[in-house]
Order: sequence, then structure tokens, then C-alpha cells
Amino acid sequence: MGSSRPAIPDTAPRAGTDKRGAVVAALMLAMALAALDATIVSTAVPQIVGDLGGFSVFSWLFSGYLLAVTVTLPVYGKLSDTFGRKPVLIAGAAVFLLGSLLCAVAWNMAALIAFRIVQGLGGGALQGTVQTLAADLYPLKERPKIQAKLSTVWALSAVAGPGLGGVLAAYADWRWIFLINLPIGAVALWLIVRHLHEPQRATAGTRARVDWAGALAVFACGGVLLTALVQGGVAWPWLSAPSLALFAAGLALVAVVVLVERRAAEPIIPGWVWRRRTIAAVNLALGALGLLMVAPAVFLPTYAQAVLGLAPVAAGFVLSVWTLSWPVSAALSQHVYRRIGFRNTAMLGIGTASLILLAFLFLPYPGAAWQPTLLMLLLGAALGLFQLPLIVGVQSTVGWSERGTATASVLFCRQTGQTVGAALFGAVANGVLASRLGGANDLDSVTRALDSGGRAPEATRRAIADAVHAVYLGASCAAALAFLVLLLLAPRRFPVLKEPGDEVPDQVAVDAVKNAVTEDGR
Repeated sequence: MGSSRPAIPDTAPRAGTDKRGAVVAALMLAMALAALDATIVSTAVPQIVGDLGGFSVFSWLFSGYLLAVTVTLPVYGKLSDTFGRKPVLIAGAAVFLLGSLLCAVAWNMAALIAFRIVQGLGGGALQGTVQTLAADLYPLKERPKIQAKLSTVWALSAVAGPGLGGVLAAYADWRWIFLINLPIGAVALWLIVRHLHEPQRATAGTRARVDWAGALAVFACGGVLLTALVQGGVAWPWLSAPSLALFAAGLALVAVVVLVERRAAEPIIPGWVWRRRTIAAVNLALGALGLLMVAPAVFLPTYAQAVLGLAPVAAGFVLSVWTLSWPVSAALSQHVYRRIGFRNTAMLGIGTASLILLAFLFLPYPGAAWQPTLLMLLLGAALGLFQLPLIVGVQSTVGWSERGTATASVLFCRQTGQTVGAALFGAVANGVLASRLGGANDLDSVTRALDSGGRAPEATRRAIADAVHAVYLGASCAAALAFLVLLLLAPRRFPVLKEPGDEVPDQVAVDAVKNAVTEDGR
């Protein structure tokens, strides 16, 4: 996977600075679309299944979208570095809106799942390119502000998605869940086309070469492995023939990807993504972040309803409070990393997060609702201090022609971590429940516990509490792993490229370019 790094990192002029506010508005709308569609379908499943049927495969409405977004992130990242952000974002938004329109006219569950995958193919461009454009538009000292805005939009949209989906399904029609994307996306597209003007880049006169074979190999490999993780233990047992066959095929495709990318002139996943200490360490650390995020996002609402006896709306509030502290902490993180550096700020955040996750195990049983709510508020603040400095830091160590690839690799690792976390922690929770309840056949009692509003048998409530405690312990270990990765692998000072208007943290302004050029050992 060898693509040599340019000797002089390129820093393209700021794109569209005269109409930057309009472009930022478009980015926020695009981010809202991507975030909403990850969650908005969840509360409308009964209406969708009642209309189209296909209850046995409805989980693919979520899995198919997630898989398509995840495996296309590195592809779009490389394409945006090759052809520019604007054409990739426009093409991705168009595919996303086409998928939304097709979803709205789906005639059965198979068609709806296929069209959700089309949506995801466009959603990968929205997620990755929006984050990259944000770094293009703003110098280093201003990037925390735009990243905090995007984080806020993502968090609020993700939380509002289930509620909005339920309202549309109950009072209109579930098809409006997808039709509502069309006017929002049209406004975002118009703003991008009208106001985003990327500078003409100097080229060597050679035609841009696209590694389509690598893109297909990455897509196939990611799709097979993520399908194995998403469906393993759900659609079939982990050690069954389908599961083992998928993992074997995935490993074979990994070898194919390595072979194809090594021979490609412009690989989709360049080797420098993993050869440079900074990017490799951040990729691994944010993969661990995706892993640990599964614990609260998936299991806390179950705990709040079955153990604390809260209604679904109240249980959702317990989870959603981290979306209040996360963007605020992210916005303020610049004041910390300007003093102690990107790595140390992230280590402070993830170290604190590990302790907060561990504290969940010591909550009294059954406890009061304010206790996990307070922990979630603190967890959001800790993770905001962790994630944003790493994303800003990585984006600041590369030039324009590598920023899309670097950003996509970070987001890809985080998404993959979430997929692995869902499979891993689901297996942990089911194992604990089965051991406490006397076997897998008694797991249906968990569903009855949720329906009973906390009036389930005491043994079931304690089993659920033990299972969630085990998941949070695993999440705390994932946070500790991220801490160790940063401590042992990440350079103490990120090799930040000096750009006009930037105030380079880590006190490396003089040696930044030198360090950036020689970081991979050449």
C-alpha cells in the first residue's frame, strides 16, 4: 500500500471564505441528514413492518445503512483528495437523496433494505467530506469552533431522530421519514453549489488515477467482515457455518486488499495512514472510542427502564444528557490543548472517561435516576475533551491533498469500533443474562421486564443490572486501552503543519514542517 508522501506538504488556500457562513450552514444540514437517518427509523419499525412485512429481516434497515456508510468512508476520503471536496460532497448528497426518494416508494421490505443501502452509500460521503471541509475552511485556531458545531448538530439530530420518526409514523406516514430529507438536502446542495468555491490546485499535468480495484476490494472486505460482526450471534450462532464462512472470506479479502493496494499508484488506503505514528495512534484510539460508546448508547436505556423503572422517554433523557456536555467540552478543549498539547489533552479526557465508566459499577442497586444521569453528563464532558483534539490534531498534521484520506481513516476506525463493540458487548450481556437466569431460553424475560416498567421479578432486574455492569466494565477497559495507545504510540508533540493564521500548539512551530516530513522515517 505504498504511496510516497510529498516532500513539501501542500496547504491549499481557504475555500470559499467569502461565503463561509453559507457553506457552514450547508455542512450542518448535511451532517444533520446523516445523523438523523442513523436513528430516525427505529421508532417507526412497527408501522413499516405492518405495511411491508418482513419482520424477520427488519434489522437490516439499520445494519445495511451502517455497513454502507462505514465501508465507503475511506473511498470517499481518497476521492476527495483526488478530485476535491465539492464534487464528492455533491455526488454523495445526490446519491443520499436518491436513496431517500427510493425508500419512500419502497414496495416491500427487501426493496426498502436495498434502498437504505443506497442511502448509506451517499451517507459515507456526507460524514467524511463534511468533516474534511470543516478543516479546509478554518485555520487551526478556529477549528474547534466548527467541529463543536458539527458535534452539536450530530448529537441533537441523533437524539431527536427516534422521536421525530415516531411522530411522523404516528401522525403522517412512515414514508415521510425519508421524504423529509429531500427539501433539507436540496437546500444543502444549493448552498454548496452556489457558495463553495475551491481554489484551483496546481497539478503536474498528469491525469488523476483512481484505484477502482482497491475501492471495490475495500468495499467487499469491509462489507463481509462487518456483516459477520453485525449478524453473528443474532441471525446465526457465532460458531455456525455462516459465521465462520464470512470471517474466512473476510480474512481472504483482507489479503486481497493488501495485495491490490500495494500495487496501486494511488491506493484508496495508503500505507502512510498506518506508518505515521500520529495517525495510526489516533485511528486505534478512536476505534476504542467507538467500542466504548456502545455501552451507554445501547445498554443504558435498557438499564434505566428495567432496573430503575423509568418510562422510555425518561430513559432516553438519561442517555441524552451526554449530548449536552460533549459539544461544550469539545468547544472548550482548545484552551487545554494549547497549553498541554493534543495528546495530553486527549489522555486527560479518556483517562477520566475510564474512571467514570468504572464508577457505574459502584452505583447502588437499584439506585436513583439522577446517579447514572450525572455519570453520563460527566462522561460526555470527558469524551469531548478526548475526541475533538485528536481529530483536529490529525487534520493539522497533513496537507490538503492528504486531509480527506486522514479524516476518513479516523472516522472509519471509529465506526468499525462501534460495530465491533455492538457484537462484543452484546455477546457479553447475553452471556451474563443467560448465566444469571438459568439459560438462554429465559432471555425473553428481559423483554417482559422492559414492558413491565420496572415491575419485573427481582431476579430478572438483578440479572439485567449485572449484565450492564459487565458491559460498562468492558467499556472502561476500552477507554484504558485508548489511554495506553496514546501514551505508548502517539508522539508527545503532534507534527503540526504551520499555516497562515494558525497558532500551532505543542510548542513546535519552528520544527513543524521538518517533523511532518520526516515522521514516517524518511
